[in-house]
Amino acid sequence: MATNKTHYNLVYLMLCCTVAAFGGLLMGYDSSIISGAIEPLSTYFQLTPAETGWAVSCIMVSSLVGCLIAPKVCDHFGRKRSLAVTAVVFAVSIIGTALAHNFTAFILFRLVGGFAIGLACVISPIYLAELSPSKYRGRTTALYSICCVGGQSVVMLTNFFISKSMTSEVLVDTGWRYILSSALVPCAALLVFIAFIPESPRWSVFKGRDKEAMATLGKISNPEHAKTVYGEIKENIKVDPANIKGKLRLNKKTIPLLIIGIGLAIGNQLSGVNVIQYFGPTLMKNITTDNNTAMFMAFVLAFAQFLGVVVGMGLLDKVGRRKLLLWGALASTICLAYSFGAFYLRFPGVYSVLGLFAFMFLFGITWGQVIWTVLGEIFPMEIRSICVGISVCSLSVANFGVSTTFPIMNSNPYLQEVFHGGFPLLLFSGFSLIMFFFTYRFVPETANVPLERIEAIALRKFYGRDIEEDVQPINAKIISNLGDGIK
Repeated sequence: MATNKTHYNLVYLMLCCTVAAFGGLLMGYDSSIISGAIEPLSTYFQLTPAETGWAVSCIMVSSLVGCLIAPKVCDHFGRKRSLAVTAVVFAVSIIGTALAHNFTAFILFRLVGGFAIGLACVISPIYLAELSPSKYRGRTTALYSICCVGGQSVVMLTNFFISKSMTSEVLVDTGWRYILSSALVPCAALLVFIAFIPESPRWSVFKGRDKEAMATLGKISNPEHAKTVYGEIKENIKVDPANIKGKLRLNKKTIPLLIIGIGLAIGNQLSGVNVIQYFGPTLMKNITTDNNTAMFMAFVLAFAQFLGVVVGMGLLDKVGRRKLLLWGALASTICLAYSFGAFYLRFPGVYSVLGLFAFMFLFGITWGQVIWTVLGEIFPMEIRSICVGISVCSLSVANFGVSTTFPIMNSNPYLQEVFHGGFPLLLFSGFSLIMFFFTYRFVPETANVPLERIEAIALRKFYGRDIEEDVQPINAKIISNLGDGIK
């Protein structure tokens, strides 16, 4: 196959990455689909506010398990087959929740969906980062965010049309089941197309499958360049034999990387972006009583983020990860502060949500996609899967906390009386400001840097100097790669 002058077959590369990014589409679709079903579902099962919050956020509990299991799964079976397993688990969850006839069964299958989300959050970004050349890694890993947010936008639109086509009585009786079952379409697409993509060449080298790795690299670039990349991968994997055995030693090298990964993951959720996705219609009912209007406004919010991700895709490699994170944190702080003021002062109509529209758009350009790129590239190969798993696990914990507490804050009579529905937005604005200072101090620039060189750059940023190669563990514990536990 012909390659372009930069030695890359971009058509083949983008096709493979698009299929792998469908894991993000399923994650976005499955996690946000509840937004259109939660109101009629709560009426159908006669849920309390606390139970409503649990119905939404329970997937974050099981996603923790998925995040912890994912490194073991994708290291043992490979990135490609693990994505196929993820799609099957999604399908089981979708069918189970759509057919559930009591709240317990619904929660059980929603937990299964959360497990699949945990798998997808880890496996898809890793595959995209490992398959992509450094020159295009920002754009290819951004496909995960585009699919994730695109899935959220599609599900919001689906929710709107389904709810508009039914009376409120029919929506409560059966309509929410149609909403939930619509997720089977992207799930089937992933299962079909995944058969046509290769395994990650870095995983192939990691497992000693050198011929398989060279074949994949040869399809992405010309033979000479493939040999160069293969040599860099081979050399990098020799760095730390202890880590290659599946152990993560806590030392001066690994702890800073985990601090960066965990900090970015938690900060992403403390912005409140997923609250707006999960509870969009509920949040909009603070300013409108019409259900269809609330549904449509929730779709516009999701679509604003999707447009932001599309616009930002070309900026990741040109502007850089660090600058986008810094500007995104500042923009989030300002937009959320405006939104709080609008709710507090009870601005009429669209003026009350202009800040949220701007927030979702700018978040999509910046944090909505940059975090997944950085998590997929900042850790060295031999500990990448477990470190991404730990970071995404932290993201799920933060997501669970925010999603669980939002319905309680939003329905609290005192907070409603004093802040008029804007109190959560005030908190999210403050957290976004904190993330600006965190990014400024700890997060390095990784754009256009080969994966094998990023670790040294990150450590230099963290410590302000180069550190010695031979680093003694500062913690006697050895964290095994998943199921091995802490020894």
